[in-house]
Amino acid sequence: MYVSESIKEILARRIAGEIILSNDPGATMRKWRDIFRILQVRLAGELKVVPSVISDYESGRRRSPGTKFVKKFVNALVSIDERQGGHLLRELSQLIKNPSDTIVDIREFHIPIKAKLFCELVEGIPIACKELLDRDIYGYTIIDSIKAISTLSGADFYQIFGSTTERALIFTNVTHGRSPMVAVRVHTLKPRMIVIHGPETVDPLATHLAEAEQIPLILSKKPSVNDLLRALSEYQK
Repeated sequence: MYVSESIKEILARRIAGEIILSNDPGATMRKWRDIFRILQVRLAGELKVVPSVISDYESGRRRSPGTKFVKKFVNALVSIDERQGGHLLRELSQLIKNPSDTIVDIREFHIPIKAKLFCELVEGIPIACKELLDRDIYGYTIIDSIKAISTLSGADFYQIFGSTTERALIFTNVTHGRSPMVAVRVHTLKPRMIVIHGPETVDPLATHLAEAEQIPLILSKKPSVNDLLRALSEYQK
């Protein structure tokens, strides 16, 4: 799929804006470099600076970058990905639609957190793939599963991934957990973690599908959706 110049500009502006507005610009720069899977040495070569400049910005040893450097930084990420086939650009280009009313909340973390910590935030019980809770989570989306089943088309499924697929998808109003896992199973984009809220027990098929996809499946025991929202919205304020 071809990514137009206008779409690339929108993506670049969103990434640059997140870096500039972040409380920790260096950490957010590192997050996006990690998402693009580009080494510091490769990025430094593209920017024609020594690797220590990138390292110093990301670690906070160097003063926060100005807007000109951030623009060059983001354009370098885009250029390198294009030369490598543009796979991430094509994926991200499908994630820039406006969220539908099936999405209760959607957020990107300025600094990624471990899946294990995210599990604790939602008072989660690991159901499948507990051994994968050391992976990074870059954001989350809370989805009303009933509305999603009744209104979300296959194409609209892209909306729930925000700026990156490396996030937790949290399905509320879940009865058994089967439907969210089936939806994830048949879709090409995969999240880093799935959280279900509502059921007392989880359907064995949901567990099987999570293990087959190698995606941690978590059962949140938060008393209500509002409690879930509050716990996540208060984190990293």
